[in-house]
Amino acid sequence: MRHLSLLSILLLFAISLPALAQDPFSTFGQGGTFGTNGDDSSTDPSGQKRSTWGRDTSKVDKVIPTDYFQWHIDERLGTVQPEALNDTLPHLFQNFNATEGFRGEYNILGNLGSPRLHRNFLDREMTDDIMFFQPYDYFHTTPGNLLFSNCKSPLTQLQYHECGSRENGQDRVLAYFASNINKESGIGFKLDYLYGRGYYNNQSNAQFGGTLFGYHRGERYEMHAYASWDHSKMYENGGIESDLYITDPESFPRSVNSRDIPTVLSSVWNRNDQQEYFLTHRYHIGFNRDLEVPDSLKPQMPKDQELLQRIKSDSIRDVIKADTLRLATALDSLRQQWQSEQITPQEFIPVTSIIHTIDFKQLTHDNIVKSGGIPSTYFSHDPYLRSSYNAFTDQTIASNLRNTLGLQLREGFNRWAKAGVTLFATHQAERFTLPSPLTSDTLDVFEKYTENNISVGGEISKTQGRTVHYRAGAEFWVIGQKVGNLDLHGTADLNFRLFKDTVHLAANAYFKNVEPAFYFQHFHSAAHYWDNNLNNETRTRIEGLFTIDRTHTTFRFGVENITDYTHFANVLTPNYATDGTTISSYSHDVTVRQTSSVQVMSATLRQDLAAGIFHLDNEVTWQHTSNADALPLPVISLYSNAYLLFHVAKVLRVELGADMRYFTSYYAPDYAPFLGQFSVQDASQERIKIGNYPIINAYVNLAIKRVRMYLNYQHANQSTGRAFWAPHYPIDPTAIHLGISWNFYN
Repeated sequence: MRHLSLLSILLLFAISLPALAQDPFSTFGQGGTFGTNGDDSSTDPSGQKRSTWGRDTSKVDKVIPTDYFQWHIDERLGTVQPEALNDTLPHLFQNFNATEGFRGEYNILGNLGSPRLHRNFLDREMTDDIMFFQPYDYFHTTPGNLLFSNCKSPLTQLQYHECGSRENGQDRVLAYFASNINKESGIGFKLDYLYGRGYYNNQSNAQFGGTLFGYHRGERYEMHAYASWDHSKMYENGGIESDLYITDPESFPRSVNSRDIPTVLSSVWNRNDQQEYFLTHRYHIGFNRDLEVPDSLKPQMPKDQELLQRIKSDSIRDVIKADTLRLATALDSLRQQWQSEQITPQEFIPVTSIIHTIDFKQLTHDNIVKSGGIPSTYFSHDPYLRSSYNAFTDQTIASNLRNTLGLQLREGFNRWAKAGVTLFATHQAERFTLPSPLTSDTLDVFEKYTENNISVGGEISKTQGRTVHYRAGAEFWVIGQKVGNLDLHGTADLNFRLFKDTVHLAANAYFKNVEPAFYFQHFHSAAHYWDNNLNNETRTRIEGLFTIDRTHTTFRFGVENITDYTHFANVLTPNYATDGTTISSYSHDVTVRQTSSVQVMSATLRQDLAAGIFHLDNEVTWQHTSNADALPLPVISLYSNAYLLFHVAKVLRVELGADMRYFTSYYAPDYAPFLGQFSVQDASQERIKIGNYPIINAYVNLAIKRVRMYLNYQHANQSTGRAFWAPHYPIDPTAIHLGISWNFYN
């Protein structure tokens, strides 16, 4: 009933808005009681009577400007990066809230808000020192993904997404507000709350994030700042006990729904709390330059009579007019005076910028287990801390303070400065708190690890102009535990006309020799424990992108070579039945491994087709990995979206269609619930393949003026098969998802 009620409201809203848009006063002036005499009605251009009853016709309706500009910033130097596309676009809005991504490109655990891992390797981020929020990147706010807004009117955007019932439903509420203080400064906030109860047992999770931000972009001084607080709590169920409930449900004596399927774990949670405070600001040193103004825009010399009006005394003015010589002398003087009063318009040209960025973040990660939450055979070892797995809370705290000071020679301040040059130095102080081996059932003891690192670097860039842009940089670590680390990177793009089309060529390359993330080296808990001495990880990537605007074609190709690839890996120990030969279950552990060499090749083709109102958008990715045990990847990943795009009454935009996401079967990474991270399957034991199963959604996507809404029938093709997003984590059953977004300007 809840679905039907909300659906009815959405449909009525969609149907009524076009009619109201055609004639907002159609209730009156249509032969009714009001609007029948000349004093109470007016005529629109179509000749139709409109009532003015109850309105003050002496007032003119105020037009509220709705223009706004949005941008991201570079996390290190605060460089502004304009945002061409924002989340107010109606296309693909039905997939906005999908944890698996707009095009189903992530492995997830099924439920809204669960951890996720990108299946396309070139789109994965390297593991961060503070890694526990990385699998929640769609929710977690960072300085790099926060949108700043300059808007002519205060902007408020509200979103609501929901599906299911009180027992298994998913809800998400988002709010974004931005307002200018003046033309150069603005403030805002962002709120995000989601709660996924889950269609399977012991799967619920909740997340809440709040962000305050502000900026000032003056002629000489720029500043961007934000404070963010994120909380997540994930109920870990360890996957379902048997995949046969999904792959072969007929093997069970009776049919079961998702809530009847037992899960491996119960009463186990991972909880993350992170705060981040960020400030980047810069002061520009430069000069003022006269602007060249066309003659048509230059102020014109007043006529003689207007110049003479500057003489306040009428008697003196009359005397001057009576004497020709005095008149000529006075007019010359008045012209010179008027000329001296004219101010030549100027522009400020920044030559050098002094940059400072400070970023502090702290994360607390808790692994919580209640009594009876873990089967006795789940782990292959006794607790590394404490005497049992009965009930405990393991906690680790990580903090990171980074200060960067930079000096930038600005691009384009004269015709010889074709590129900008930036030099910087960074000090990073990190502290990690882990449980000590002295921890017992009654006493929590902690160890602290402190690291201080200093790096220096530089960057050369050309961002102005239409044809060629490039950016190349280097960073070297010179003091601290990471001394000797190196990061070289560069991007370039070329844009040119070909016949009647625009072609874009882009390239991206880097070479990194960096220390693995801290928690690859040290991690202490009752479930997993290691102190490793790891080699630096070396990565080399070359990537190209080719785009044709007119044909909506994009082709991307990349190659990456990794030495000492560092990753998490499951370790399974068979548990045998009473006959001593049949494996009844597996006991678990997780370890860190380094693989000497891995090569990845990837190619992606995106082609959007259209014929009238029919549209077919396609994206296919091919990948090859030289070591599928250490870095498993599907050979083919596909997204296809077929839809009709049309308008009702010229104001209601409608997308009606179905989309499909598909990937070939492969030994996908498993999930380590006591670590909150994805880890590769144990190649020495029997492994599970997922994939080779299309996932089809049917939807209607509506947009009218400032309102967007959708109805999405997800997993419409539910059937027996490999219906899994990750090993032992099934895709949610068929369900109707609803969502609405509304922009307000006031």
